[in-house]
Amino acid sequence: MNRIIRVSFLVCAFALIGAGLNESNAKREEITFSNQVARIFQQSCQVCHHPGDIAPFSLMTYREARPWARSIKEKVILREMPPWQADPRYGDFINDSRLSQKDIDTIAAWVDQGAKEGDPRFLPPARDFAQEWRIGKPDQVLSMTEEYVIEPYDPDNYVYFTIPIDFKEDRWVQAAEIRPGNRRVVHHAIAHLLTPRARAASRSGKAADSGPPIFYHQGSLARVRADAPVIDDGAKAPGGGAAFKRRQGEEDEDGFSIMLTSFAPGKQPDVFLPGMAKKIPAGSVIVLQMHYSSFRGALNKTEKDRTSIGLIFAKEPPPKQVRTLTIPNHFFRIPPGADNHEVTASYTFEEDVELIDYMPHMHLRGKDMKYEAVYPDGRREILLLVPKYNFNWQTLYRLKKTILVPKGTRIIVTAHFDNSAKNKYNPNPQIAVRWGDPTSDEMMIGWLDYAVPEAHK
Repeated sequence: MNRIIRVSFLVCAFALIGAGLNESNAKREEITFSNQVARIFQQSCQVCHHPGDIAPFSLMTYREARPWARSIKEKVILREMPPWQADPRYGDFINDSRLSQKDIDTIAAWVDQGAKEGDPRFLPPARDFAQEWRIGKPDQVLSMTEEYVIEPYDPDNYVYFTIPIDFKEDRWVQAAEIRPGNRRVVHHAIAHLLTPRARAASRSGKAADSGPPIFYHQGSLARVRADAPVIDDGAKAPGGGAAFKRRQGEEDEDGFSIMLTSFAPGKQPDVFLPGMAKKIPAGSVIVLQMHYSSFRGALNKTEKDRTSIGLIFAKEPPPKQVRTLTIPNHFFRIPPGADNHEVTASYTFEEDVELIDYMPHMHLRGKDMKYEAVYPDGRREILLLVPKYNFNWQTLYRLKKTILVPKGTRIIVTAHFDNSAKNKYNPNPQIAVRWGDPTSDEMMIGWLDYAVPEAHK
């Protein structure tokens, strides 16, 4: 018996020594940009860190990456890069951009070993982001009919462009991507479908109820009046906090259009699950809302933009139609200096649906946002929690598996805002803030996509 114990002890000891040697060998493995790190950057970083995109520097080559090596190590160890803001306790998302611990360790070891280049022959083939569509080669590309000129020091501006499409029959979009022509000035873009029904309603004056007259226009920008009614807890108000009557499945909150796709810093293209697609009704036109903004710094020279939309069509009508829902609060008021002001909004589904994804939206004072489902039986579930919202990186959180919610389910969106001097991004902590298009105002929107069956009937 003692001999058996001694043999077992020796086997364990040798196993431990072997494991230590393997760990030591791993630590001694030479990590280079060409052999390992470039592949990680290409997979997880270069989509933004390439010339002409939103990142402040490129990671396409060793020469571009080397000066930032220590900063890159710090950001990936802290998990600040790549950006991913969702609390991992809630939801399982297919587009989770977080690096694996192995990749983090590889980048850290590369820096600790002197951030060496290695043999360039081992580099992977470079990606051509100037030509590459993230959705793959589109079946059709639609573009603004002409370039738009942004003058030096131009403030925030919303500009609308009509893009004609000549579809004689309904078309089904499997994937859609907006490609800004000039990312230096395009903050966001939203492609709406103006359907024949919506145009007819507009001409006849039978458009959806526009709600109370709380808005005014400053040039192309819509803003809520300072003296408009204040409703911070929109979830307890009629309409859920929205100023417009919403008709589920027909139009979005403005009563005139259906959202087709959108672009914002950090948002991925819209790629729908197999068997799901968005419908472009025959005879529709695209209205492209462009938000041109110089919030990253005043422009000191003329800029031009010509944005395009790439579409991939489903080969046949799908069994399920994708729709986009906007859950806003238009009536909130953030007091001067408030560092944790709460605002809510809600919406109740009128039919059984499948939730596909979520996209929180606020401006520079936004702190956090939470999506919750309150089911007809009273059960309450957190769907998404973004504890540190970042206006410069607006993620679309796409579920790995859709969530079935029955008719009568209520979605509650809760947001907090920091209008204090502690918020380094705050344009002015001395003023009360209301809803508005300008970046210096605020918004509170919980977007989500959902699917319903038999859309083609």
